[in-house]
Amino acid sequence: MDPLSRRAFLKTTTLAGASTLTSVIFPNGITAQAMPQSSPVHKPIVVGSANSAMAFEKVMELLNQGKDALDAVIAGVNIVEDDPKDTSVGYGGLPNEEGVVELDAAVMHGPSYRAGAVAAIRNIKNPSKVARLVMERTDHVLLVGEGALKFAKAHGFQEENLLTDEAREIWLKWKENLSNQDNWLPPHSIDDTTIGETFDAYLQHYGTIHCSALDQNGNLSCVTTTSGRSFKIPGRVGDSPIIGAGLYCDNEVGSAGSTGRGEANLLNCSSVMIVEWMRQGKSPEEASMLACKRINERCCEARLKDEKGRFKQNVAFFALTKRGEYGSAAIWNDTYYMVHDGSSPKKLECAYLFKK
Repeated sequence: MDPLSRRAFLKTTTLAGASTLTSVIFPNGITAQAMPQSSPVHKPIVVGSANSAMAFEKVMELLNQGKDALDAVIAGVNIVEDDPKDTSVGYGGLPNEEGVVELDAAVMHGPSYRAGAVAAIRNIKNPSKVARLVMERTDHVLLVGEGALKFAKAHGFQEENLLTDEAREIWLKWKENLSNQDNWLPPHSIDDTTIGETFDAYLQHYGTIHCSALDQNGNLSCVTTTSGRSFKIPGRVGDSPIIGAGLYCDNEVGSAGSTGRGEANLLNCSSVMIVEWMRQGKSPEEASMLACKRINERCCEARLKDEKGRFKQNVAFFALTKRGEYGSAAIWNDTYYMVHDGSSPKKLECAYLFKK
């Protein structure tokens, strides 16, 4: 090789190597001298339902350690799933109409765009952990009932009776005073207001925890776990384990989830709509409020409306963007959500569509 050709070859290979180094390690063409080796650290933030400050403390602790957002949110809700005093999820959750606790849960991992869920699973107090295994160890997204239980047992989960004495007493009180306070309806028209009266506040119990988080790497993930509607028909599944309804996460945009009347949310796929509205530039609060309006406007059943024609039950939404913006909205006032931005958990009132 003559000297000129050799110099040209060395120059070409050196530039190619530099180009490869720049493109792989330092995006945007910034040289090694101008850019530090470490990636920028994002400020962690957690947003979700106002069920437990303890869960949010655990999530933030793990996020501050540099843990993945999904690891953190699952560990947080596990605290509540394990708490026999909490009747909304896991061990101690209120049972179906036969006195059996059935649980639902779903997870969604932003960086990998994967999800997993279980529904109507019995005798396993941490359905959120099983949902993650569905995501990681199967070619499926959702397992239900007996199949979900068998899958959990195959992975070492132990069956246990989830009905605590406290939950049993609540169920017995409902059973002993059973009248029109159940979920069975006779034939009726959408204009019929004489059936399916709303349970009182004590009996109309929606037990759900949602948690969305942004970790130090700028990645989003979320989890929802629930014991569902109290005294439901066995096998009833609400929105919580349904990807796009009870929760949804897009790592380039944001994450959203819900609590409240799952049937209304199932009919409107609200969580994925919230994320898409945020993609269009709506704030988390604005997107959540649009979901509330959509539910109210699309309800055609008179039995679900009050004397002013408003949807009389409640649904709440919690949203978080890739930039760390957060917000929430509910159909009715006096509904709250939780935020932890690194200082301490804060309980805030949701924006609302109607005031009682």
